[in-house]
Amino acid sequence: MTLTHSPILETRLQDWPDEAACEASACVLAARPAIVDAAIELHGPLGAGKTTFVRHLLRSLGVTGRIKSPTYTVMEPYALPGGSTAAHFDFYRFTDPREWLDAGLRDVYAQPGLKLAEWPERAGDLLPLADLAIRIEPGNDETRRVQWQALTARGLTLLP
Repeated sequence: MTLTHSPILETRLQDWPDEAACEASACVLAARPAIVDAAIELHGPLGAGKTTFVRHLLRSLGVTGRIKSPTYTVMEPYALPGGSTAAHFDFYRFTDPREWLDAGLRDVYAQPGLKLAEWPERAGDLLPLADLAIRIEPGNDETRRVQWQALTARGLTLLP
């Protein structure tokens, strides 16, 4: 079996000293026009801040009301102002990548709209190529080291 990976077109690093920096990065990303149809992977250990970042991003995009973690539901859909949609996925509970297929998520990914996937590695190579991969690594306190990787031309336009 040959292991392949997505080509990385560009990588940028950021340090978030606190949650306010996380929120600021989410606001910058939300202002990018290409965000409405982007596919974004979020990587990092439990407690890294993946869901926190998604909440700030969705708020910055105009989502009102409760923004729930999809850990148990696998997916939470959101309507965005202007008629677009966002889908927040969490594949943490997957034990086999085929669960992604069994859940009918291929159809969801085929639709227009923003896709935000936590724990994408649990869906294996069944997940379509993301535009942007964000890796969040916690420090010894509330700091975070964030790596942004553009995997497509759209991803390049999303980089901070």
